[in-house]
Amino acid sequence: MSDMSDFDYDLFVIGGGSGGVRAARVAAGEADAKVAIAEESRYGGTCVIRGCVPKKLMVFASTYSDMVDDARAYGWDLNDGDFHWPKFQQKLSAELERLEGVYQRLLDGSGVERFDQRAKLADAHTVELSDGRSFTAKHILVATGGRPVRPDIPNADLGIVSDDVFNLETLPKSILIIGGGYIACEFACILHGLGVEVTQYYRGEQILRGFDGEARALVADAMKGRGIDLQIGTDIAEMARDAEGGIRVKSTTGAERSFETVFFATGRSPNTAGMGLEAVGVELGRKGEIVVDAYSQTAVPSIYAIGDVAGPPMLAHKAEDEGTAVAELIAGKAGHVDYDVIPNVVYTYPEIASVGQTEEQLKEAGRKY
Repeated sequence: MSDMSDFDYDLFVIGGGSGGVRAARVAAGEADAKVAIAEESRYGGTCVIRGCVPKKLMVFASTYSDMVDDARAYGWDLNDGDFHWPKFQQKLSAELERLEGVYQRLLDGSGVERFDQRAKLADAHTVELSDGRSFTAKHILVATGGRPVRPDIPNADLGIVSDDVFNLETLPKSILIIGGGYIACEFACILHGLGVEVTQYYRGEQILRGFDGEARALVADAMKGRGIDLQIGTDIAEMARDAEGGIRVKSTTGAERSFETVFFATGRSPNTAGMGLEAVGVELGRKGEIVVDAYSQTAVPSIYAIGDVAGPPMLAHKAEDEGTAVAELIAGKAGHVDYDVIPNVVYTYPEIASVGQTEEQLKEAGRKY
């Protein structure tokens, strides 16, 4: 495929997460393209470093308290033990370093040139690195992911977000989780399983909006049954540091209570700031996401965007599929993603999974199921 008469690279990928790495590897390995990738943080992105993988390892850790009770029910004479958070963190850090190394070796083995620094767009075919170097590319793929956001209320900086959970020095004795999506519900179950007293506020009528109605109710009931103080129709109104060093919270229902930690799981924002996107003609949506067509192509034909930076659903496997499709497309194939059948999973009590539209969505669309 490669035609280097006009460009330094056939494809330049900005962002070394799941989607960007997949696109770079497929383009270099299967399409015989000359490919480069730039990543300012760690290879693997949200899923491997700050999301799915460390979260699932925490899920595994959180289940062992139940196993002791189950073992006793089957006649085992076991004593309760304490969870050692620093020891788990050491194991977690080692595993994430191992996985990041795997991603780097996969790129190197595919012949992708890596630049471990920030990159932005200079024009429709030029990428500028933070060290001042510039490279041209026939195609540019933006795969810079997203980040968790805090609500716009006074003292919101006192709370943590999902990126912070894995780096806590100690587990709090009590935590208030704000939000009702899968991140909020998963961490409510995880932290409860690790011995934290968990309260969860969600302003809507039921948690896990967008999932099947019966499944949502089942999970909510199970969470409450296990001792999680799940409060629906409730949001945070005020927060401030109290005299004991905790965080005093007033809810929209008027109740006041102190928590050791407040955790905001109130949404994510695409990483598009400071990348020069609008200056080169790339259109951004209302929430800062890159506007793309069904083939991940932006308003600038040479520039594509995939994954969280292009908006929901913000799922690693969706980003990977989009990355494959873009690599195929620039190789002359009709790469495309079927957004109607994207699988999803929630690591709650119990875990739930879905593929495609829910019963409610199908009814609303007037489709048979």
